[in-house]
Amino acid sequence: MENNLKEEKQMKNNSIKRVGRSDFVNMGPIRLRQPLPTQQIEMIDPFILLHHYGPYEINERSNPFDLGPHPHRGFEPVTFLVQGEQLHRDSLGNESIVKAGDVQWTTSGRGIIHAEGPSKEFVKRGGTIEGIQLWLNLPAEKKMMQPNYQHIRDNDFEVLTSQDQKVVTKVIAGKLNDTQGKIRSQTPVNSFMIHAKKGGEESFNYSNTHEGFIYLLKGKAVINNEVTLELNKNQLIRFNQDGDGFAIKAVEDSLLLFLSGEPINEEVATYGPYVMNTQTELLEAMRDYQMGKMGFLTVS
Repeated sequence: MENNLKEEKQMKNNSIKRVGRSDFVNMGPIRLRQPLPTQQIEMIDPFILLHHYGPYEINERSNPFDLGPHPHRGFEPVTFLVQGEQLHRDSLGNESIVKAGDVQWTTSGRGIIHAEGPSKEFVKRGGTIEGIQLWLNLPAEKKMMQPNYQHIRDNDFEVLTSQDQKVVTKVIAGKLNDTQGKIRSQTPVNSFMIHAKKGGEESFNYSNTHEGFIYLLKGKAVINNEVTLELNKNQLIRFNQDGDGFAIKAVEDSLLLFLSGEPINEEVATYGPYVMNTQTELLEAMRDYQMGKMGFLTVS
């Protein structure tokens, strides 16, 4: 579905609070970019972590991205798959092949065990895998809710197209103008994937009660006619909550992810795969996992 984004008259862009890098970090055998958290930006409430993994070349001789069964509690782990194909399995009994452009949105709640990695068929034929892993916090009242899993395929999302036909925006969660995203989130958030061809321009509006930021995955783009985002330099912009939105202009063909959310404003305690409010709750999570209270998932 294609619609033209509405023109916002006299829209005031949010000022830029901080420009962030996306340096590489090592996580076991995996080397990936970590724009959040960094030394400069600890978190952007309610967003805890953002990993940009790949592109990795996957084949039968090399498969660095294969995450076996592991637990989560207290937040929503989200995957935006940019390239490739991943197999998802979890302790709720879900099993699905996630392909390029798809989004999987897991609500871990009181506990879920899942595994993800390239499918055996993908490894056999070979290819490139790349994606975003996002951790979205849950408020204390929802940390022990029933876990849930959503998988929305690329073609099922609504898209909006700019007047110059050069910027196509996939509305994943939340709302852009009158278009509602397919994902049902537990807290008020927006998630837009923006594909912009060279020279394309567009403005985006969102609530100034949200903390918002934009991350560049590919290309080069100017934000608010002020800051240029490009690979290996500036890749993330965090906005102040003093306007109506932001504007982009693509210097090259670009791919950007915009995220915003209502701050939860609660204490955050993290350890490994758990995001809770207190150290005691973290100890309880580790105990519950060891006792099998988060379910079971066998190694495939």
